[in-house]
Amino acid sequence: MSIAYIFPGQGSQYVGMGKDFFDEYPKAKEIFNFADDVLGFHLSKICFDGPEEELKQTKNTQPAIFLHSLIIWMLLEEFKKINPNFVVAGHSLGEYSALVAANGMSFEDGIKLVRLRGELMQNTGVEFPGTMAAIVGLDESAVVNICKDSEKVGIVTPANFNSPGQIVISGSIEGVKNAMLLAKESGAKLVKELVVSGAFHSPLMNSAKSKLKTALEITKINSISNQLFANVTASVVQDSETIRNLLIEQVTSPVRWEETIKTIEKTNVSSFIEIGPGKVLQGLVKRTSKLQCSGIDKILDFKEFVDQK
Repeated sequence: MSIAYIFPGQGSQYVGMGKDFFDEYPKAKEIFNFADDVLGFHLSKICFDGPEEELKQTKNTQPAIFLHSLIIWMLLEEFKKINPNFVVAGHSLGEYSALVAANGMSFEDGIKLVRLRGELMQNTGVEFPGTMAAIVGLDESAVVNICKDSEKVGIVTPANFNSPGQIVISGSIEGVKNAMLLAKESGAKLVKELVVSGAFHSPLMNSAKSKLKTALEITKINSISNQLFANVTASVVQDSETIRNLLIEQVTSPVRWEETIKTIEKTNVSSFIEIGPGKVLQGLVKRTSKLQCSGIDKILDFKEFVDQK
């Protein structure tokens, strides 16, 4: 049996993330310092001390979560605690963490790319203002139809199919607001606008997509032997050029997370482990799959996992 390692995306960050690993393990300290050198600024200080508003900026959030996740992964490798037949997937930004974990991209290239991705998405959000909203209690077809009905008002599209009955929409302020009203009228249990810096995974991110495409085309991506499940297709991708193309498409395409988890569940996987800050993905998996899902975020989680026989 294999294990599915899953990596979180934006929204899981918190001030103080990774400091316990930095203080305890020389390997973690080395990786934090290397990341600071590669990026040319002290990302470690933002992770450890904030302020929260600075950490929440998309350009900092994305490399911070990526860094935290990969430090835990590399320590697990050092302690020889990675199941060799592993499966990986990541939610949005987390797909880059998953790719590096599967040796499809170097850590250095990965952190440069996610920093650029964060900058591009943040800047595009300023240039083309938009918003996102969570809808709970309606099925996929209902939300898709609501978005289609709202297109006469503005751009709006499903952005994240997170778990059964939990979908995030994204687009122009007018389009999303109209879709929120229609969702409430359709009987949604909860409709909540999200605090975000842009309309992620929507056509409003086309400018970011174009510029990220240029960077991805000159980045070395390797074909991989382990199974990586892509956000765009919710299916296995191992070929380097397909991986590259799907990372480009991911910027404006919905994250098919519910379908991804259900597809992984049908493979030879015994459990899910979330690697990185927070417990967002654990919650989504528990609402989607019957398989066990745990997580490694802080050092106590790590030590407990490493001590298991």
